[in-house]
Amino acid sequence: MSEAQGSSGPGPVTADDVREAVRLAVDALRGAEAADWDAKAGSLDWSCRETVEHLADDLFAYAAQLGPRGAPSDTEVPFVWRAERPGGPANVIFADRTAGVAGLVQVLEACGALLAAMVRTTPATVRSHHVFGASDPEGFAAMGVVETLVHLHDVAEGLGVRWEPDAGLCDRALARLFPNAPAGTGRWPTLLSATGRAELPGHARLTRWRWHGAPRGER
Repeated sequence: MSEAQGSSGPGPVTADDVREAVRLAVDALRGAEAADWDAKAGSLDWSCRETVEHLADDLFAYAAQLGPRGAPSDTEVPFVWRAERPGGPANVIFADRTAGVAGLVQVLEACGALLAAMVRTTPATVRSHHVFGASDPEGFAAMGVVETLVHLHDVAEGLGVRWEPDAGLCDRALARLFPNAPAGTGRWPTLLSATGRAELPGHARLTRWRWHGAPRGER
């Protein structure tokens, strides 16, 4: 787990948070190997398998953005993204289908480890491109945590498994990427609301949303 919350609010999102989010996801998915992985993932137009591949690809891509010397400030690292079918997610990363669910989950775990390693070893002064604005290693860690938590929500709905991540993990991610999110509400429901997946009492469900990846103090 990440370092303890200080008196001024949630602590930073760290490499340990990335590892913890992915660990929780992997444990949940390994308990659902007998489910229908071709089922639709929640409100998405992708299957559960496709959504996990997309998540692994997100984690890989965030790690890659931090990799080059002189990280790119205005573009993504130019990998080739492709979709396996019309309407499917465009990825660099795909799991070998012959490896089954165990192989798919291993791909997710490996990509999470790559992001955690890059966050841990990249200087905090580095800035790299994201479509929502240039961010720092902590920002990419928070993006990886949010992607993992909310896409596991999508997949859990499709597979019929329970998924409710740690409130502290959600709180740190909300503080970093969604500074205007409601306070005084459950942290997991609030993260689902901030990403357009749920409606909080007194707040309309979002049909469009974004996070704010700019480093702390640079917003």
